[in-house]
Amino acid sequence: MTHEKDIEHLIFAAHALARMTAAETGSQTPAAQWRTIAFLEERGPLRLGELAALSRVTQPGITRLTGQMADAGLVERTADPADSRVTVISLTDAGSAALDQWRTQLTAALAPRFDDLDEREWEALRTTAAVLARKTGALEATR
Repeated sequence: MTHEKDIEHLIFAAHALARMTAAETGSQTPAAQWRTIAFLEERGPLRLGELAALSRVTQPGITRLTGQMADAGLVERTADPADSRVTVISLTDAGSAALDQWRTQLTAALAPRFDDLDEREWEALRTTAAVLARKTGALEATR
């Protein structure tokens, strides 16, 4: 197997894991909301345009999403002190708590699928998660 095929398998496995997680948690919350909160947690307050680019969402789409999130108390929208025409999005304590709760829910939903792994397989997963975190720029592979 080539390195390219290894990467391809990893990508497809990650997508399958994400789909499985969504199905098993039964969450109706859009993945874009959790992705947005995670970006804010990792990077701190961001301009609306930066957040749209990171999330690969249109500016109107991220405006609508962050508006809904602000109404729910998950984020705060403020004017940029340097340019009042620019909106800055910040994570609230409630948003951070919701992300923690969601991560706990994800772990609990998937844990039974991994019950049969032996210690060698767990070590392989830890190594893979650490490599992915490093190569993707994520601050942590897991919380």
